[in-house]
Amino acid sequence: MRIDLMRIDALRAARDALSYYSMNIPPADLAALDGAVRRLENPSLAGRLAALAGKPVGLVQQALPTAASTAVAKLAKNALERSLDVALLSLRNRRLSGGRKLHSGLACTSGAIGGAFGLAALAIELPVSTTIMLRSIAAIAREEGEDLTDPRTGLACLEVFALGSPPADAKGVQADYFAVRAMLARGLVEVADFALDKGAIREGAPFLVRFLTQITGRFGVVVSQKMAAQAVAALGALGGAAVNLAFTEHFQDVARAHFTVRRLERVYGTDVVRAEYDRLKSDFAAAA
Repeated sequence: MRIDLMRIDALRAARDALSYYSMNIPPADLAALDGAVRRLENPSLAGRLAALAGKPVGLVQQALPTAASTAVAKLAKNALERSLDVALLSLRNRRLSGGRKLHSGLACTSGAIGGAFGLAALAIELPVSTTIMLRSIAAIAREEGEDLTDPRTGLACLEVFALGSPPADAKGVQADYFAVRAMLARGLVEVADFALDKGAIREGAPFLVRFLTQITGRFGVVVSQKMAAQAVAALGALGGAAVNLAFTEHFQDVARAHFTVRRLERVYGTDVVRAEYDRLKSDFAAAA
């Protein structure tokens, strides 16, 4: 009985602590968290691409031949592999130049190539646009107080490509933000620990393959949507630039939300932020 009472007292103390810190999160941080919840739980890329293509992207995507879908998946994997090198090496140089406008402009340029030449150019355009996005994501991470010299920060930047690509399960239910983070957590630790210990990544390491596969499985879905939108004949180079702009700004929005949550976790603790996140998420779902 005494043990049970002690356990109850501990649970009450934890509850009271969560309540105290939640009530004392400043309004500005609560507003930032509310914005993050809305971005992370309601990704808008498919709708934006549909507006650009003039029809539901899913219909165009289904029209892509199987060979094209397979090629897109492979190219997405190759783009992420190259981005992993950037995440673990290049981002350690803190002299990242340019803001959101510059990176969006570069993405438009690479997208124009993809729009003009289609799938044939994707092998060149996708790694370029993914690297541009990664560097813009890193700039956002730095603005939110992240240390770019830490390889774990670089991997958190790479994590954005999975967080911004939420496929539904067999019942049509999408995994929420914290579920995706939990899925990737083991791989993040394994890759970061290896990078810290060895200073480099051995290509083909099982833990690396597993980590990239988890991200590719989600990122590839969005790349297919992007390719489907660019495949609409009326788009051409100008439309391809518009698609890439939407593609890039979508992940920039996700990055801002992701690193806002991480910043608040460092200040108030993971449990407090998670509890407040879940409350805001419930309010958002009820209002929808």
